[in-house]
Amino acid sequence: MENIKHHINDGLLISYAAGTLSEAFSLVVATHVSMCDACRVRLEAYEAVGGTILTDTPESDSTSDVSVDLNATLALIDAGEKAPIRVHHTKPGLFPSALQSYVGGDLDSVKWRSVGMGVRQAILPTSKDASVRLLHIPAGCAVPDHGHRGTELTLVLQGAFRDEFDRFGPGDLEIATEEDEHTPVAEAGADCICLAATDAPLRFRGLVQRIAQPFLRI
Repeated sequence: MENIKHHINDGLLISYAAGTLSEAFSLVVATHVSMCDACRVRLEAYEAVGGTILTDTPESDSTSDVSVDLNATLALIDAGEKAPIRVHHTKPGLFPSALQSYVGGDLDSVKWRSVGMGVRQAILPTSKDASVRLLHIPAGCAVPDHGHRGTELTLVLQGAFRDEFDRFGPGDLEIATEEDEHTPVAEAGADCICLAATDAPLRFRGLVQRIAQPFLRI
């Protein structure tokens, strides 16, 4: 996909390549990389470097590290965690394959739930260390002003939105942290559909949003 201006930073890509990102954040990264040739090339480079490091590690150290990694992997399997999300070729439709596997299909398979002001969401099942959801924001509508208690990754799949910082179109990824507060507004012309992951609850100013927050799990 061309015209992507906002990409994954090196820290997230390296963590994804190393398999240390949460499942929710990994899904966003895998979806973005499926849409972005530039980030896919960078990811392949990091994975190649990681493979070279493992190959060049002395056998005595490598054996110990592999044992630790194997034990950690087996522990995750016993705990019922899903395998790391990998990038796949995109199937026909709006959603790349990595996302389709979580939704159970494409856009028409999403089970939306209203969160007010015309905005809808669909929370996807992942491990509990972070959450990820699809957001449907009608053209011209705004998401309530909010800040963050952690990190939020928002990937645009359709349409576009603007906030106090920039414009984000299809394939663009916004990374918001505890220092950021914004009011995303979907541009006119097409409803905005995003994939958003958070590792902590949002911080809303409005009383109504704060009351509804526990029920909406945002």
